Amino acid sequence: MLSSLKQKLLLGATLAAGVATWSCINPFAPALDDGSLTADLITAQLTPEEVLTNFKYAYNFRDSLLYAGVLDNEFVFQYFDPEQGASGIFVSWTRETDLRTTGRLLRTFDAINLEWLNTFNPRLDTLRGDAGEIKSILASLSKSFQLSLDSNSFSFSVSGFATFTMRQSKSDSKWRIVQWVDKSDL
Repeated sequence: MLSSLKQKLLLGATLAAGVATWSCINPFAPALDDGSLTADLITAQLTPEEVLTNFKYAYNFRDSLLYAGVLDNEFVFQYFDPEQGASGIFVSWTRETDLRTTGRLLRTFDAINLEWLNTFNPRLDTLRGDAGEIKSILASLSKSFQLSLDSNSFSFSVSGFATFTMRQSKSDSKWRIVQWVDKSDL
C-alpha cells in the first residue's frame, strides 16, 4: 500500500512538473533574436572574395565599423573626374577621407543595396624581397556592381565597374583592400 501511495505521489509530482514546464513554453512565440544573423553572414576575410562579401554587408547593413575592417591602413580610393582639367583627371583620397565619406553615405540613406555582379581579371601576385623572402601577397580583381540608394527625399541606382587591389596581412592573415579604383565613368 505504501509503495502504491509513493507511486501515485511520484506520478503526480512528475505530471505537475511537466505541466509547469509546458505552461512556460509558448509554441506561437518565436525565439528572441540573439543578433547572430550578421555574425553568420560576416566572413573572416581569408580570401579576397570574402573581403568583398563583408564590403557588401557593410553597405547593405550600413555598418561603418565593418566597412573600416575591409580597408588596409594604406588604403587609397581613386576615381576619374571628367570635369577636372581640360580632359579630366584621376582624383584620389586616403583611408581617413574614405571612412568619413562612406560614413556620411551610410547615415544619409535609409536603405542601401549593393550587389556584386561579374568578376573580371582575378590575379594573385607575390612580392619578394632581395633575399627572396615573401614581403606581401597581393590580389587584384575587377567587379561590376549595382548600387541602389534610397532615402525619404530621393532614391537612385547606379551601376559601375571597380578594380580592387588587396593585401594579405602577415599578422592576422586577413585580406584587406589597399586600392579601390572606380572605373565607372571611364
